[in-house]
Amino acid sequence: MTKADIVNEISKNTGIEKVTVQKTVEAFMETVKGNLVKGKNVYLRGFGSFVIKQRAEKTARNISRNTTIIIPEHFIPSFKPSKSFVTKVKNNVK
Repeated sequence: MTKADIVNEISKNTGIEKVTVQKTVEAFMETVKGNLVKGKNVYLRGFGSFVIKQRAEKTARNISRNTTIIIPEHFIPSFKPSKSFVTKVKNNVK
C-alpha cells in the first residue's frame, strides 16, 4: 500500500476531500520525522512507537579491498508495533 492508497482509503472512509487528507498525512509524517530528528520518540497507543535506536561503534571489513573500516556510533529510526497490533496481525494474516 502506498501513501496515495492510504490517502484514497481515508478519503473514501471519512468523506473528507483527498487534498485535505493528503495535507494531514504529510503533516503527520513531517511531525514524526521532525521529532525523531530532535531525539524525541513518538508513541501512538494501540499502534506502536517510532523510536531512536543507538548503534555502537564497530569494525567491519571491505571485502573488495580487503581492508577493515570503523563504522562510528550512530542513531537510526525504528518502529516497534504495539502488542495488540502484533496480536491482530498474527491472528489474521493468511
